Amino acid sequence: MFAQIGVFLIDAVASFFVFVLLARFHFQWLRVPFRNPVGEFILATTSWMVLPVRRFVPGLAGLDLASLGLAWVLQMLSLWAQAGIIGAEPALGTIALIALVDLLRYSLYILVFAVIVQAVLSWVNPYTPVAPAFETLTRPFLKPIRRFVPPMGNVDLTPLVLLLLLYVLLIVVNHLRMAAATF
Repeated sequence: MFAQIGVFLIDAVASFFVFVLLARFHFQWLRVPFRNPVGEFILATTSWMVLPVRRFVPGLAGLDLASLGLAWVLQMLSLWAQAGIIGAEPALGTIALIALVDLLRYSLYILVFAVIVQAVLSWVNPYTPVAPAFETLTRPFLKPIRRFVPPMGNVDLTPLVLLLLLYVLLIVVNHLRMAAATF
């Protein structure tokens, strides 16, 4: 029982920070402005970790490698601590590979969340201060689909198509994670 509680708490805390660090990475990669409530939350939550690491890990071609590297290391530490609690001893390479697959999986979850929020906001309150951030975050993924799926009766079905594609990708990534765990 205590092992299960420990694993849950480590996973919950580490996943929160990994998600926020990945969101910071994606915001910078997709050039989403941080001047909105979501961006300010991301900066306030992660700057204490990212700014010192940036001294040693510079960005590359506009990518925030410090945030991405921190997310990867934090996920590896989380997996290592969880394995230690349950008494498993996986190899470092296995932990690193599973953590890398987890970053891909979490990135897909971030995109799923952004698509759902952007679609709901477009119907409910398109002028909210966070709407441009979610629009900028999802636009590069929706734009190619809009070439093939035109609006039907003034209803944009591309978010639905993107969600279906993302869930198919999540199935593939989850199988990759299971395969990596068997190494």
